[in-house]
Amino acid sequence: MRPRQTFQQLIAANKRNSVFLIAGMFAFLLLLGAVFGGAYGGFEWGLLIAAVTAVIVFLAAWFGGSGTLLAVSGARRLEKADDPQLFNVVEEMSIAAGIPMPKIYVIDSAAPNAFATGIDPAHAAVAITEGLREKLTREELQGVMAHEIGHIRNFDIRYTMLMAVLAGAIVMLADAFLRVSFRSGGGRRRGGKGDGAAQLVLLLAGVVLALLAPLVTMLIQMAMSRQREYLADASAVEFTRNPSGLARALSKISGDRTPYEASRATAPLYIVNPKVELRSGADGWFSTHPPIRERIRRLFELAGGGAENGARN
Repeated sequence: MRPRQTFQQLIAANKRNSVFLIAGMFAFLLLLGAVFGGAYGGFEWGLLIAAVTAVIVFLAAWFGGSGTLLAVSGARRLEKADDPQLFNVVEEMSIAAGIPMPKIYVIDSAAPNAFATGIDPAHAAVAITEGLREKLTREELQGVMAHEIGHIRNFDIRYTMLMAVLAGAIVMLADAFLRVSFRSGGGRRRGGKGDGAAQLVLLLAGVVLALLAPLVTMLIQMAMSRQREYLADASAVEFTRNPSGLARALSKISGDRTPYEASRATAPLYIVNPKVELRSGADGWFSTHPPIRERIRRLFELAGGGAENGARN
């Protein structure tokens, strides 16, 4: 029987995994750029194109990413007078996490769900649906808000943005490579037969990488999303010292059949997958969220075990 990890160990491990995944995504972007450049005249030009693409997309996301996500979700800003109890809950969890209180938004949907966004704890926001506010008890709402505050405190919101930026840059570069390759009929042939053969190999390698790019980026993003959810769940227990509230909330949200279709950009951010058919958290490579049953089991394991059946009542 393996020893139970402490909160600090779990948080440290998940942060290391997130860094490795981001590094892997960046390395894949540079590899694609180098192969692209090698097939068309110079590795250094390919690397430069990859780097410039990443910077442009990054700046666009940094200065307008969170606002765009909130706008796409149809979220509207709430003031304390609109919902004092919700503000009190968010304030309590912010104090427990030691971060500034984030802005609060509400989404006009009967499906219960929530997400956090921003670039750092000082510039963060949480968004909840009307369904979440109406269908959860205060204890359950506290668990969900603690989870979202955990995403903010652990800088998951920044990791998510970086991953989205790198994924976008990879897809853009891969698409450009395929367009150039098919229109030009192959890379420029220079020098002797050896040079031509090398460029042909690089061209074929580039086409394969470009075709695989969307799949690779999606797999890396999915792996990171699952790690983020476990980390935020652990943080919620740390803040509340009570796994039951979040466990019952997860059970309610995943069991709710109210339809709510989120965009591809925002779906991985939610505490439970917005798609009804995936709310239970299917286990697999293409799932953005861990299975709900496994998340609940880990919650009580972190708290020392026991009372797990209460989450299903």
